[in-house]
Amino acid sequence: MRGLRDKVAIVTGGGGGIGRAICRRFALEGCRVGVFDVNAQSADETVRAVQGTAFAETLDIADYEAVKAALARFEAKAGPTDILVNNAGWDKVGNFLDTTPDLWQRLIAVNLWGPLHMHHAVAKGMVARGRGRIVNIASDAGRVGSSGEGVYSACKGGIIAFSKTLARELAGQQINVNVICPGPTETALLHSFIEESEFGQKIYDGLKRAIPFRRLGQPDDIPGLCAFLASDDAAFITGQVISVSGGLTMAG
Repeated sequence: MRGLRDKVAIVTGGGGGIGRAICRRFALEGCRVGVFDVNAQSADETVRAVQGTAFAETLDIADYEAVKAALARFEAKAGPTDILVNNAGWDKVGNFLDTTPDLWQRLIAVNLWGPLHMHHAVAKGMVARGRGRIVNIASDAGRVGSSGEGVYSACKGGIIAFSKTLARELAGQQINVNVICPGPTETALLHSFIEESEFGQKIYDGLKRAIPFRRLGQPDDIPGLCAFLASDDAAFITGQVISVSGGLTMAG
């Protein structure tokens, strides 16, 4: 992709399946990569897995002060951030009426407050420098809903709306903000649903039948689009939402 070499990129949730795949792709493109993750071991494993320059930062993105401290540490080593990928997320499957406010708060803290913290901390520097790319990994659950993921869907829908708003606010500073919405993807999070309940297994089986390509997404299905949206090839694209779902959500 044009314009990625020597850029500095932060990927939240960089220790997980999709996050690790994105980190690996940015490193291959010649970026210096910040692997931001709540799990230190997973973040370190990603640093070892990428072919290039990467730095691990352990933090909880739900903690704004921790975000600012991690950003300062990372930029002291890698330089000012050119690319922010908000990928970190967490969910627990269950019918909404069977869940509790304590669970809602945890879901909102990770999936909504966390990205807001990252945007607020990182985008200020981008504005000062007059350049930047932001790619938010939301979910098709935020576009069309998903049984058993009510609060998660609400958070991801909020990220989609927020991204469009921020794209308008930051366009004058030449900062692009776009959204990728993965469909069902083979990750540890997805498999935790299956292991937790019969309900999760039913959802999993139904999704495999419903996807036109007759398979679930893989983590490596996401990084190419992410790299494109962060590159100079996408310089005139902002405020857009693109699904990667094997055709599951091609309508609308």
